[in-house]
Amino acid sequence: MSDLVINYDKLKNWSFDPVEQTYTTKDSILYALGLGFGSSPLDEGDLHFTFEEEGFSAVPTMAAVLGTPGFWVRDPKTGVDWKQVLHGEQSIELHKPLPAEATIIAQNSVQEVIDKGEGRGALIYTKREISDKASEELLATCVSTTFARSNGGFGGPPIEQPKPHALPDRNPDEVCDIATLPQAALIYRLSGDPNPLHASPTVAKTAGFEAPILHGLCTLGVAGRAVLKTYCDNDPARFRSLRLRFSAPVYPGETVRTEMWKDANNVSFRAKIIERDAVVLNNGLVEIAD
Repeated sequence: MSDLVINYDKLKNWSFDPVEQTYTTKDSILYALGLGFGSSPLDEGDLHFTFEEEGFSAVPTMAAVLGTPGFWVRDPKTGVDWKQVLHGEQSIELHKPLPAEATIIAQNSVQEVIDKGEGRGALIYTKREISDKASEELLATCVSTTFARSNGGFGGPPIEQPKPHALPDRNPDEVCDIATLPQAALIYRLSGDPNPLHASPTVAKTAGFEAPILHGLCTLGVAGRAVLKTYCDNDPARFRSLRLRFSAPVYPGETVRTEMWKDANNVSFRAKIIERDAVVLNNGLVEIAD
C-alpha cells in the first residue's frame, strides 16, 4: 500500500498552466511514421500523411500528443503514487481537421476523481482542450483516464464509473491487419513521450516486461489508422471522434488486428495481437461522417 494519499478537493482543482506548442509538417510526418504509415512504398494512400507534396494532412489521432501537461502526477503534492499508474482510457473529439502545421494552445483540467475503494485503486479523468493560437478555434478535445492502482480508499465521493462502449454481438464486418515496425517505439517516442520504458531493455525488464513496449497511444493510433483506411478512405475530415480502453501492452514488431463493426456512422472496434491472440484495445468507438 502506498504512503501517498489523494486529497479529493486538491486534486479535483489542480491548476495547469496553458501549454503552447508549435508543430511543423515534419512533426506531423514523424507522428505518421511512428504509426507505420509508409511501410509499403507503393501504398499511395499513406502518402497523404507522409509526403508533403501529395495533398498532405495530419493524422487525426495526433491530437492525443498535442499540448500534453507532461507526467504531472509525479508531483508528490497530487498524492498519487506515480509508479503505480496506468493509462486506462482515452477519447479524442475532433471539432475540425488538424492543420498540417500550427501553433496550438492547450488547457488541461481534472474533470473527476473516482475512488474505487480500498485495494481497488482510483480513476483520474483529465480533459485537454486544444485550440489554434492564430484563429482561436477549438480543434480537439481529449479526455484521458489514469488508473492510480495504489490510491483507492482515500474517501472520495461515491461516483459511479462510466460504462464502456459495448461491442456488437456478431462477427466483425471488417478486419484490418497492420504490422508494427520493430523500431516503432523508438520513432513514436520522438512525438512527445520519452519514457525509457519504451526504449531501454533494462528499464522494461525492471518493470516486468521482456522487452520495451509500444506506447499505448501508438497502438491507439494504429487502430485509428485502420478505421481511417477502412471506412474513411483516408480522409481526415470524416474522422470525428474516437474512444477506447487499453487492455494489454504491445511489443514493437507485433501485428495489430483491428476488428470493426459499422452501424450507421458509428464504427465499433477492438484490437488484438495476432501472434499472441491477446486483446490490447477494447470497447472502441469511432464516429465518422458520411
